[in-house]
Amino acid sequence: MAKRGGFPGGAMPGNMANLMKQAQRMQRQMEENQKELETREFAASAGGGAVEVTVNGRKELVSLKLAEEIVDPEDIETLQDSILAAVNEAMKKADEAGAQLMNKMSGGLGGGMPF
Repeated sequence: MAKRGGFPGGAMPGNMANLMKQAQRMQRQMEENQKELETREFAASAGGGAVEVTVNGRKELVSLKLAEEIVDPEDIETLQDSILAAVNEAMKKADEAGAQLMNKMSGGLGGGMPF
């Protein structure tokens, strides 16, 4: 009876074993970098500095500071717009840091995985 295909003793050839080790190492690095990113904070301001916000790498708002002059009961819309602008800018900074991390990990290959 003919022997079925595969590798003797079920072992992977050297190149495949090395690729698996590299993949595991990259996965560990990615997890470590992701944890580091999550602890970083990203700040932004709006309204000429009257609104300051800080978000973390998990995109959670961790700080919101308002200057007295921005709190005008007659003009709530300016306060709301300033808060939105500052939060969106801080989130954008967090996204950019995450994208830089992915670019660094992928060796600058660009784009994401197609799946």
